[in-house]
Amino acid sequence: MSNIQAENLVKSFGNGEAAVLAVSGMSFHISTGEFIGIMGESGAGKSTLLGMLGAMNAPTSGRLMVDGIDIYGLTNEKRADFRREYLGFVFQGFHLIPYLTVLENVMLPLAVCSGSRKEKRGMAMEALSKMGLSDKGDRLPGEISGGEKERVAVARAIVNEPPVLLADEPTGSLDSRNSRDIMSIFQKLNSSGITIVMVTHSEECARYAERILYVADGKLVGDRPGARVCQN
Repeated sequence: MSNIQAENLVKSFGNGEAAVLAVSGMSFHISTGEFIGIMGESGAGKSTLLGMLGAMNAPTSGRLMVDGIDIYGLTNEKRADFRREYLGFVFQGFHLIPYLTVLENVMLPLAVCSGSRKEKRGMAMEALSKMGLSDKGDRLPGEISGGEKERVAVARAIVNEPPVLLADEPTGSLDSRNSRDIMSIFQKLNSSGITIVMVTHSEECARYAERILYVADGKLVGDRPGARVCQN
């Protein structure tokens, strides 16, 4: 399950006259298994909102509920447990550690989990297999292409089998062909039941989502169906 309920989320930075209101009273609901795109101009509050959804950026006010859990009512330790169990993260810049192999990079989220190294290696290999990278595990990040790096980043995000995948401009560093490949992978993951929330500037990528939230000046200004491009 991964029902997400945002209730009047507000996030400000700074104090007094220097305060900047990055998110201003956003409320919305995301149902289990939805593929949501978040769009808006630079500085609109998209990434700040994603950070709040990712249990990394506490709102100044408002409430975020996931499956009935008040995320920012949890202790820091419990919130870290929530991130590990519920969430996978994909970023534009890959964030791979250059001196670790592809397999070791994918295994990183498992470091704090129980289980033997053999079991964790098996989980990482399975995640890489889903990305079509079974033969790349022993490579270093510098020895694979940009599109492959992004697929490694997705494998790392899903290795724990989280119910929710959060992606911040996941195709921002990729050409059009690799962008389509990543979006096709996202659709397959979504079809398997994973809830996906993706920030993007790309109209083409947004077409793969089933619903799009439009953000401007820290406010939710639109909530519309997406085109839901289908890939075989």
